[in-house]
Amino acid sequence: MIKSADIVVIGGGVVGCSTAYNLAKLGAGKVVVLEKKYLASGSTGRCGAGMRVQWGTETNCLLSRESVKMLSHLPEMLDVNIDIEFHQSGYLLPAYTESMVEQFKKNLVLQNSLDIHAKWLTPEECLDVVPFMSLKGVLGATFCAEDGHCNPFKVTEAYATAARNLGVEIYTNTEVLNIESKNGKILSVHTASGDIATNTIVNAAGGYSKQVGRMVGVELPIFPERHEILVTEPVEPTLGPMVMSFYHNLYCQQSPHGSFIMGLGHPNEPETFNIKSSWQFLCDMAERVVEILPPLARLNVIRQWAGLYDMSPDRTPILGNTPAMERFFTAAGFSGHGFMISPITGQLMAEIVLGKPTTFPTQMFDAGRFERGELFKEPLVV
Repeated sequence: MIKSADIVVIGGGVVGCSTAYNLAKLGAGKVVVLEKKYLASGSTGRCGAGMRVQWGTETNCLLSRESVKMLSHLPEMLDVNIDIEFHQSGYLLPAYTESMVEQFKKNLVLQNSLDIHAKWLTPEECLDVVPFMSLKGVLGATFCAEDGHCNPFKVTEAYATAARNLGVEIYTNTEVLNIESKNGKILSVHTASGDIATNTIVNAAGGYSKQVGRMVGVELPIFPERHEILVTEPVEPTLGPMVMSFYHNLYCQQSPHGSFIMGLGHPNEPETFNIKSSWQFLCDMAERVVEILPPLARLNVIRQWAGLYDMSPDRTPILGNTPAMERFFTAAGFSGHGFMISPITGQLMAEIVLGKPTTFPTQMFDAGRFERGELFKEPLVV
């Protein structure tokens, strides 16, 4: 193992690999990525593989808008020959209450002002994009054709390959055990395979970001939350867009190879590192999704799994340095949408770490906003 590095990135998910690539691209020197299992083995590889630009805050709209633009030509941008399965078939977000109609139409005003081409559909118009959808209780929906699907494993592989091509060293099966620091400065990273001397760390550890922060005495307001997903047998293409219902707290899409991927969130899920699947989820998921998409009752489930959201109090990520520890940077707290905004996140993090002008203003993402009460609460999260 390498003995010293200019920057150590902790976490081999898509955010860590995107950040490492962008750091190397901007001439950061020797960059190392440490991943305790295999690349994308954490939240990235367990996500629902969706990408959307329909959000309720300006910050998330901007991050996702730019990321989707980058994903649309990512292999060419990274100069790698990897098919990331980028497919834009839209997201349909049905509204079931008057308050949801009000919120969604408010979101549309914001999205359209940011050059995001989402629109309102009547219940009857919903059938034009999902003909077999039940309209029971549906008051309307928003739809954006720019949303869609991407393979999280392939996107991570693309960034990791491009990073390696620029000299980044990636160590998998290498768990960070501790971080040595003194007088507010980082000295080294201790792993099971040896120590790496460095003065700069990027914490991209997803659901474990709080634990990494505690290694240097930094208390991040991030907590892990279990979310469960299942995949069905593949069938002929029948569902174009992702259907995401905040009323039922679920999402469902058909992947390019024909299987249906669906998941839901439980509002009372405790802070936990538990990633075990449950039979209760299977029952609950089936009951809820069939209410919206009745023909799916005839599908067979072939696999289920669970993963961790790295939740922040306002469901908006924390990006940047922490004053309590010099050159300790965090890119976490994505609350379930880290994969889809990873391209621009990696670029912003590299700019922040290297002290360069950032593509977007980033001061609203600092961890200090929670103490100041300056939250950017995202309403559109399952």
